[in-house]
Amino acid sequence: MGQRQPRVTADEIIRVLKSLGFEKVDQSGSHQKWKHPLTGRQAIVAYHSGEIIRPKTFKRILEGAGLTVDDFIRIKMKL
Repeated sequence: MGQRQPRVTADEIIRVLKSLGFEKVDQSGSHQKWKHPLTGRQAIVAYHSGEIIRPKTFKRILEGAGLTVDDFIRIKMKL
């Protein structure tokens, strides 16, 4: 069974996505589109500086990036 979802900001999510090779390809208002050039996976991150991302939104970002909560935590701890 995985860990409880951490409380994270958009900056923390973006840091993890960048470390995995994701690149920012578009932005519409506060929504940034991050895409991985090799896998084609994409994640939409609602960027509001300093605000905690809601759990459901966080889950959708991870699904788009092909990550589990455990993967995210492991990568974040290495940064």
